[in-house]
Amino acid sequence: MVIDKSILQERVYKIQAELDLRGLVFRPYFWLSDDWFTPEGLTGIAIPFYLAHPRLIRLERNQMGEVVGGSREWCMKILRHEVGHALDHAFDLHKQRRWQRLFGPTSRHYPAGYRPDPYSHRHVHNLEYWYAQAHPDEDFAETFAVWLQPRSQWRRRYRTWPQALEKLEYVDSLMKDLNGVKPRQTTRQRVDSLAQLRKTVGQYYTDKIAAQGCEFPDYYDGILRRHFTVARQSPKPVSAASVLSRVRPSVLRQVSGLVGDQRHQFDQVLRDMAGRCRELRLFAKDPQRQARPEYAVWLTRHAFDSLHRNRRWVQM
Repeated sequence: MVIDKSILQERVYKIQAELDLRGLVFRPYFWLSDDWFTPEGLTGIAIPFYLAHPRLIRLERNQMGEVVGGSREWCMKILRHEVGHALDHAFDLHKQRRWQRLFGPTSRHYPAGYRPDPYSHRHVHNLEYWYAQAHPDEDFAETFAVWLQPRSQWRRRYRTWPQALEKLEYVDSLMKDLNGVKPRQTTRQRVDSLAQLRKTVGQYYTDKIAAQGCEFPDYYDGILRRHFTVARQSPKPVSAASVLSRVRPSVLRQVSGLVGDQRHQFDQVLRDMAGRCRELRLFAKDPQRQARPEYAVWLTRHAFDSLHRNRRWVQM
């Protein structure tokens, strides 16, 4: 199984065209593995194998409930992010003083978990979970991804967010300096390539499903446990996850006046809470009342406020 002649080939060509449009001669290399990642110090990017074939995409969705990078838009967002890491490695950008002043030291340990601030205007938004807040390296990669995206109109989009805009202006200036410049270092190493992996597909999903519950963010547990219950209050209890999932389309119609990132984040929090309810095996206390869109809107806004008040900052 290879990237060439798969549905990934067009997306790799597109990311290369975006780099060319910006005058960057750096070109990352790509290989198939069991996840998305850019190994430290390397200038190449691993792409999960399931994206290489429609049948594998369907299998991933059936097993995991979603396909990370499954849509073209989502895949391109992740590719731009990973290219940011690879570019950083190619030019040692993280060693620059201004890079460290804006994003923080890359030597900082990655946290086991982080509680983001959904109201923060210090970071751009590209991937879910406010991922730019996780670590200085991710902050840079997310900023680069927003800068690289064609027609992103980042100056207009972040004009009222001075700290995020300063990072984008820095990346813009930095990339102009790299226009036509060959990388200081390039690599060809492929970590955990498909040929190197010794897992069966069955074992891959057994391990991935077992790890899923451990990895799901616990940002919302306090709120969810207060408003839902683990007790089966009737012979036919209604799961909290099903309540939130069913009402989601109506909720999004109610908040249709929100624009850009706000509406996207609202949707993200609602989906995350439904997923966490499933992990915690929670049930609705009052299914009829809690199935109303107004209740879900209130609960989601409450989750936003709770995150903002009780965040555990990763010092940036």
